[in-house]
Amino acid sequence: MTKTRIGTHLNDTTRLRVRGKDTLSEVVGELSFTEGFYLVVTGRVPTAPQRKVLDAALLVLMDHGLTPSALVARIVADSNPDDIQIPLAAGALMVGNRFAGTMVGAGRVLSEGMSFQGDRREWAKGLVAKFRESKRRIPGFGHPNYKGVDPRAARLFDVAMTAGVKGDYIALLKTLSEEIDADAGKQIVLNATGALGAILHEIDFPVEAMRSVAVVGRCAGLVGHVLEERSSPISSDIFAFSESIAYEEGLD
Repeated sequence: MTKTRIGTHLNDTTRLRVRGKDTLSEVVGELSFTEGFYLVVTGRVPTAPQRKVLDAALLVLMDHGLTPSALVARIVADSNPDDIQIPLAAGALMVGNRFAGTMVGAGRVLSEGMSFQGDRREWAKGLVAKFRESKRRIPGFGHPNYKGVDPRAARLFDVAMTAGVKGDYIALLKTLSEEIDADAGKQIVLNATGALGAILHEIDFPVEAMRSVAVVGRCAGLVGHVLEERSSPISSDIFAFSESIAYEEGLD
């Protein structure tokens, strides 16, 4: 028989359970949204440090102004003003390997480093060399605007360490950062998604689900953008700008 451990079906009117807990008496009114999110993903109620860290992770990427995800959500909202789920879904699709979603790549790199048998600094050097040879960027590093330090990453580390995590993944990421800088001959920004990959490891959040933290947090922020688009639209300005882009014959 096919089974699920997530929650009871709508047609099971004798029970209303999620991950082994009574939804009404043990979840609703008892757990925060962050705690419920951790529960449904992992099957466990988070400890206080785990809740604190996940809460910070959900908040840090909630909004960053008129990002690509916000612009897409606003444009789609202009075409679908009565269906808020459509622009939210469209905006969420922008959380990918280029924008806001590289914590999964960072998480996988850190998993590899933590399982390495030997000097982890040597592992870091080898990883940097491998990515340089393949002309790829190491996920979690670099930013088009922040130079030197990404203050969001610094804040996430501070929250996590203050909450009481062990700090092994944070230390490993900082070792990797040092080797990246040494190889580049300059400081390469350790960005927020890299920090997220580390702190989510610290609270035993599955690597495969790490990007969902950015998606869930960003969707909350997009609600604000969609509502603002109704009262103070910018889509017309975007369309007006598009009309200034010249058409030219012969482009490939």
